Formats: sequence, C-alpha cells, structure tokens
Amino acid sequence: MTTLASRLAEVDGSIAEAARSAGRDPGEIARIVVTKFHPAALVRQLHDLGVRDIAENRQQELTAKRDELVDLGDMRWHFVGQIQSKKARAVRRAASVVHSVDREKIVHALEDPAADPIDVLVQVNLTDDPQRGGVAPEHASRLAETIAAADSLRLRGVMAVAPLDERPAAAFERLAHCAENVRAVDAGATWISAGMSQDFVEAIACGATHLRIGTAITGPRPPQD
Repeated sequence: MTTLASRLAEVDGSIAEAARSAGRDPGEIARIVVTKFHPAALVRQLHDLGVRDIAENRQQELTAKRDELVDLGDMRWHFVGQIQSKKARAVRRAASVVHSVDREKIVHALEDPAADPIDVLVQVNLTDDPQRGGVAPEHASRLAETIAAADSLRLRGVMAVAPLDERPAAAFERLAHCAENVRAVDAGATWISAGMSQDFVEAIACGATHLRIGTAITGPRPPQD
C-alpha cells in the first residue's frame, strides 16, 4: 500500500512536471490538501510532512479540526465549501482563506469591521445549472467590486470546480477569462483556485495558482455513518 508521504511526494512531483510543461515556475503554485472526513490525526501527519495549507468544505469539520490542532499555529486553513449565511461568522473565525464567496449576502455576513482582514475569492459557476455553487461568470466582476469595498475582506481572485460533462481545460479557460475581469477590479486579485485530484494538470496549464487536492494525497475518504 502507498503511504501518505509517498502519495504527497508523487502529487508534488506531478505538479512540478505540469508546471514546467506549461512554462511556469512550480514555486508559484500552492498545493492545498483537502482532508474532508479524515480525522485531525491525518492533518497532524500532513503537518509533519511539511504541509501548511489544509482545506475543509464543512464549517463544523473545519472548526473542530482547527480547535483540536490549535498548537499547529503555522497551518493555513482554507474553506472551500458552500457557505450558509448563518454560519459565515463561524467560518470566518476558523478560516484563513474563504474560497467560496458566491453572492453579496455572504459578503455582508463575512464582513466584520472590528476584525483583521481575511482573504476571500469569488466562486464562479462554470456550469449551466443555476443550483450549483458560484456566481454566473458575467456577474463575477460585480461581486468582486462588493468584496473589494468591504474593509475586513481582501479580494484575492477566483475559484471554480470544473463541470463533469466537459473537458476541464475548456472550463478552466473560461475561469481564466473571469480572473482577468476580476483583476480589473483589483490588480492584486491574482489567485486562481482551480484543479482537484483528477484535473489539476489541466488547471495548471490554464493558470491555476492554488490547487485543492484531496484523495490523490489523503487516500479514500473514511466511510460515513
């Protein structure tokens, strides 16, 4: 059986190779490990292996793991799931970065003028399904302007998940166009959060700066009751 360390090394090697193939510096790409449903003990193992960016997509799990691992003070916690406005403050307290801001209501729920600013990204819906998370591409700039006007939020860029029914590269090209529009709002919003275990190579080729990789590193998720 492969070990956590060997899977991490293999993925990092693939990231570096994909970056070089795209004419990019591997050092400019952040690898975030998604530990959904895995115990806090696995996050501690990852920390021992040098991982400093961890993502969760449920507020309760993010909060519980961060509280249990409070001694890992140099860990950056990313929230990548859909946000309910009633849980936005709890997400803000636990996360260093929120990738999934997709409507103005969430911007206002996350805003806290008394707190230090946190990094946020505009989540873009690359499908034709309005029920999926993310703002429509044509409205991404307007949402970015709302974020940029919030004193306690730092607009960092865009995030998306590739649809299952088309080539990831085509979807990520559309995201790259949205990223250009968001950078027109704030030149510092240079992040493109895209690419998961199955499509991070295509995401890198299209300019992704942050990859959200789960099972390729962590192995299969534990069964849920």
